[in-house]
Amino acid sequence: MSKRPLTTKEKIHEIIFEAGTPAGKWFDILLIVAIILSVLAVILETVPSIEAQHGKLFKGLEWVFTIIFTLEYLLRLYCVKKPIKYAKSFYGVVDLISTLPAYLSFFIVGTHSFMVIRALRLLRIFRVFKLANHFQQGLVIIRALRDSAAKISVFLFFVLLLTILFGSILYLIEADTNPAFDSIPRGIYWAIVTLTTVGYGDISPSTSLGQFIAAIVMVLGYAVIAVPTGVVTTQLMKPNTKNSKLNTQSCQSCSKDGHDDDAVYCKYCGEKINSHIIDD
Repeated sequence: MSKRPLTTKEKIHEIIFEAGTPAGKWFDILLIVAIILSVLAVILETVPSIEAQHGKLFKGLEWVFTIIFTLEYLLRLYCVKKPIKYAKSFYGVVDLISTLPAYLSFFIVGTHSFMVIRALRLLRIFRVFKLANHFQQGLVIIRALRDSAAKISVFLFFVLLLTILFGSILYLIEADTNPAFDSIPRGIYWAIVTLTTVGYGDISPSTSLGQFIAAIVMVLGYAVIAVPTGVVTTQLMKPNTKNSKLNTQSCQSCSKDGHDDDAVYCKYCGEKINSHIIDD
């Protein structure tokens, strides 16, 4: 198979969507730096003392970053084969709503604060710095949680019954002497706070019997942490037979990546990935 020269659209796609090339990696690194700086600017702008001194600077930076991200979003739509499909994808939606608040601020006051949603775009860091394998380990955790969902659901149902039981008991014991336990729902709230070892301290039993039961609930609280942890850990110990290697080559048609470096066709939509490769 021979290669023809890349078109302008294909070159832009390679730079913007693929981190496997030097240009693509530098583009994504600079983009992530811009995202971090824009999020920090939005956060610092909400501090009254800083905003009073540097308000105009933050406004200027806000529009600089907005213009940069708008141009980047338009370039993404330009270089893909199916712009509407990309616009409806997860990253397409995030890219769009990360730029909209600045323009909406002309019509709706206060919407510029929603630009912190740009932080979601930092998810691309997994692709940029070759951390795809770490992302795959996150998928292992998700798989373990999914496989242990039935056991955890039974356990949570049992915990719910315990909170109702102990909340009702504390209401019966404390209602006459402790105004904090004025209803069973308040007792259930106390049971949840105690059983989960949070312990706000805003409501507590005052009678000896109530304090004795509270001690039992506190000890049982450790099981709330230990049991689901053990269940999920067991699932994590099971071997994962799936290939953990992920790649960064992106399809120009559906914008999905994860293809082998030598792949010619997309495994998701079937379109030709390397359209510049000509079959001999």
